[in-house]
Amino acid sequence: MLKVTQNLARSARFGLTRNARVGTQLRNQRWLSTEEKRHSSETIHRGTELSRQFSGLDNGEPIRTSLNFKVPHKPGALEDVLRIFWKHDLNLTRIESRPSKFDSSKFEFFIDFEGHPEDPSVVKVLTNLEATCQDIQVSDPKAVPWFPRHIRDLDSFSQKTLDAGEELESDHPGFSDTVYRTRRENIVKNASTYKYGMEIPRVDYNEDEIRTWGAVYRKLKGLFADYACTEYNQILPLLEHNCGYGEDNIPQLEDVSRFLQSCTGFQLRPVSGLLSARDFLNALAFRTFFSTQYIRHHSRPLYTPEPDVIHELMGHAPLLANPDFAELSQQYGLASLGASDRDIERLATCYWFTIEFGLCKENGDVKAFGAGLLSSFGEMEYACCPEKSNEPVPPTYLPWDPAVAAETAYPITTYQPTYFVAESLKDAGDKLKMFSEEHIVRPFHVSYLPMSQTIHCDRSVKRTSYPVE
Repeated sequence: MLKVTQNLARSARFGLTRNARVGTQLRNQRWLSTEEKRHSSETIHRGTELSRQFSGLDNGEPIRTSLNFKVPHKPGALEDVLRIFWKHDLNLTRIESRPSKFDSSKFEFFIDFEGHPEDPSVVKVLTNLEATCQDIQVSDPKAVPWFPRHIRDLDSFSQKTLDAGEELESDHPGFSDTVYRTRRENIVKNASTYKYGMEIPRVDYNEDEIRTWGAVYRKLKGLFADYACTEYNQILPLLEHNCGYGEDNIPQLEDVSRFLQSCTGFQLRPVSGLLSARDFLNALAFRTFFSTQYIRHHSRPLYTPEPDVIHELMGHAPLLANPDFAELSQQYGLASLGASDRDIERLATCYWFTIEFGLCKENGDVKAFGAGLLSSFGEMEYACCPEKSNEPVPPTYLPWDPAVAAETAYPITTYQPTYFVAESLKDAGDKLKMFSEEHIVRPFHVSYLPMSQTIHCDRSVKRTSYPVE
């Protein structure tokens, strides 16, 4: 029997590393094709740009200024500096210090604060600092890859897919089925018109689609008690009760999204095709998960060459209602904001070994929490109990270490030869957070503000323009 995970590199998340490379290439092509247009725009709007250049935050946050200076290495030196900012009611967002490289009697400070260099209060602060500090410099904002600052910004790239969901490869079971292809095209249109704040369009699934869902649902549910993690088995009954999960009904994304929001603040968002790894990961920072709505071809219900609504709702959605798993998922998103292309690839690889194919320990056994396993009855059994599998070679199990996982190669058309095993879902998130802080190098730190659904950045940065067609 063909494995459920075969050819999953064409999906929005399976093969995220490949998507990271392809996305970089396409982004560079778009960048070159629009360079002349952007140059013209920059000339026209130079005055506006000058007013923003010290912030890089064009999303309603206060303008920020970056300063660096030296003070004598003596008690109270920092207090004297901070008192000046306090006196003029300026809010500091970042402060770092280090011994001067060239003068052991001095300390260097790097400060970001809210305010424009030409504001009267800022001018007074700079004047006062001259009395106690040396080598005062106003630094230019750090240029970083574009990233969304508000959840509404996801609208800017949700349609910038690398390929469309209605496009099928020749080996797809529905390739020659014109009725199926037309059906997918109509479902994909739901995502193409969706904007932030809208209700997710509902799909009136037909009998063939419901039978397909039911066949997979029965097969998977029979394995969950033995192989799925405890957290998954605790949530699935809640989804059955609150969202209509069952053999004879395909849940609607809107209903599942509302349930997830009430549990962890996560929400689903329809997508029409393949997103770049950067865009997909960025959305996770806002606790937003891009999901397909179409379903695999009814002729082969136990096989799919791509993620479909079964993979999304059976594999991914349930654990997004768990706080520890939601935190792990969001950590990927926060770490990806403004990250280099190389770091996006590393994060995408770690995502593969956790969110898609992760295992965790339970009472001496290993249990599945990755969506690629939870939606694949064959690989779920192979990963959790290889002695019951017909595969001749058992997998290798390694302790979850993001630094190792990030550099580990993996196949995309066969069962995984290597799985990383976390102590728990919380352990998976804690280690990823530590990895991100130590290995993902960025000139700033971010945090998510759930009340406003915005990203807070601790220093002045300038986001490069998002490439447009």
